[in-house]
Amino acid sequence: MAAPTNKHIQTGQSGEDIAVLFLQQQGYFILQRNYRHKRAEVDIIAQKDNLLVFVEVKTRSTDRYGFPEEAVNFKKEQLLLTAAEEFIENSNWLHDIRFDIISITLGTKPTVHHIEDAFH
Repeated sequence: MAAPTNKHIQTGQSGEDIAVLFLQQQGYFILQRNYRHKRAEVDIIAQKDNLLVFVEVKTRSTDRYGFPEEAVNFKKEQLLLTAAEEFIENSNWLHDIRFDIISITLGTKPTVHHIEDAFH
């Protein structure tokens, strides 16, 4: 019998699934999910034409305590940059890159807010 999954983990996985579908509908090709390097993780790495996009997905069941994207702080940005550098080096990527945040609020109808070029 599998161990029960915490509700916040289920919420995060649901948000990532929604984000993947959203990106695919926008013409992005998903290269990798949950890419890890040391202590850093990139939720989604996607490509559209000659653009490589590193996506942080933040999901909340409600916006009662603030918007999901507000949870991406400077430390999280630095970890994302570290993982992105590793991925770029390992894949010999020579084109443009961008860092996006996809903010998802679940509910009867989930809302998706795509923040392109969220940080550098």
